[in-house]
Amino acid sequence: MIYTCTITPSLDYTTFLPELRLGELNRTSDVFYYPGGKGINVSRVLGRLGTSSIALGYIGGFTGQYITDFLKEEGIRTDFIQTEDITRINVKVKAAEESELNGPGPSINALQQNELLEKVKAMTSGDWFVLAGSLTDSIPTLFFEKLAAICEKNNIKFVLDTSGAALKDLIHTKPFLIKPNIEELGELFDTEISTKEEALHFAKKLVGKGIQHVVVSMGGEGALLVTRDLALFAEAPKGQVVNTVGAGDSLVAGFLASFTKNEDATEAFRYGVASGSATAFSSDLCEKNDVDQLLEQITIGSITEGNER
Repeated sequence: MIYTCTITPSLDYTTFLPELRLGELNRTSDVFYYPGGKGINVSRVLGRLGTSSIALGYIGGFTGQYITDFLKEEGIRTDFIQTEDITRINVKVKAAEESELNGPGPSINALQQNELLEKVKAMTSGDWFVLAGSLTDSIPTLFFEKLAAICEKNNIKFVLDTSGAALKDLIHTKPFLIKPNIEELGELFDTEISTKEEALHFAKKLVGKGIQHVVVSMGGEGALLVTRDLALFAEAPKGQVVNTVGAGDSLVAGFLASFTKNEDATEAFRYGVASGSATAFSSDLCEKNDVDQLLEQITIGSITEGNER
């Protein structure tokens, strides 16, 4: 079973305006309410790709209940831990320029942290634990290190999809998969990366630290997969980018949906890139038919630090 974990989920209130006038009354045209959070996005896309998962994390209040009900409607199982805090609301205003107002994450106490530890301890060999999204400051890094140690001890594949200091602090736990974008990869090494060859160089360093699969997303240019035996670059398919929110989460979900079936990293990479692109070309998260149609457009080739292809 694949378990996704979103420490700081949200209810995303997305509204569309022809123009945002600051300091004035603005009347919206279209409004959408979606459950937000990278782990939740991974579960939603997995469901659309025909792969089961269970969504874990922390929720509270009426917004947390909305998220649970929404996921249930999509056929996604949940096992959330209740908090005293109301799950945050993130406001996304799409006008000529896009603006966001994100609420604070929940405060997670020691008892609630222990609940998640026990859930991970109950997982069995061959399960997957996907820790995705921002990690609240109310939980020390040591807690996430404990989660990773449980996964290693019990042969649970640990997927880490976070960024910033949290990613840098947890690299040493040797996840099965990480998926930084090119900027996040540079931040890990306190440098700026501008080419595929530079990205390959630093991704290899991560593999040398014990990470089994490093996928570097490079937006419209494509993506890079590096393992101990592979160094591959996938060209991004052609299409009109409508929405980049959730594209990276869709890449992770596509990779897992494929890998859990055939354990072929190359094909999982191809399916992941198709899934991420399908979301980027849609107003919402991708659908399986759109992913399947893009698969034949994904060109994958070997890459070395000496030459591009």
